[in-house]
Amino acid sequence: MQAVGATLTAVGAIGAGLLVTAPTAGAATAGATASYNGVCGSGYKVVNSMPIGATGTVYLTYNSSTGKNCTVTIRNTTGSPTYMVAYVRNIDSGEDQYDEGDYRSYAGPVYVSARGACVEWGGVIGNLQAWNYGSNCGALAAGAPQKDWFAGER
Repeated sequence: MQAVGATLTAVGAIGAGLLVTAPTAGAATAGATASYNGVCGSGYKVVNSMPIGATGTVYLTYNSSTGKNCTVTIRNTTGSPTYMVAYVRNIDSGEDQYDEGDYRSYAGPVYVSARGACVEWGGVIGNLQAWNYGSNCGALAAGAPQKDWFAGER
């Protein structure tokens, strides 16, 4: 699992070379119309989101009772199966989870325990991606500084 997480991170890092000007992470832009669908379950609240081009949105949710984060990538419109990824990683522990495959509407949900820790998270729809590294920290640890996010073609 960690090897795949590292691979997904490497894919994201490669995409950094294709950086597009992006709004501040936290709110989906007007072009992103996919709404959170509640698939993470009861008690999970949206704490962050990023548009994935005009194709959809990746959502980061958190459940304060369990201390778990959940990520889901949602397409704006359901259609023929398209390659998608939902990814989340606890930066402090290295625990990561991902879901990838060809989906009609969404990828995920995927979960990690991250109470008091920073997470990296992101998603892919087709050839577009959005990644956020070291955000949504329960407590900013010295070894896990905040990092920027990027979106673009993969």
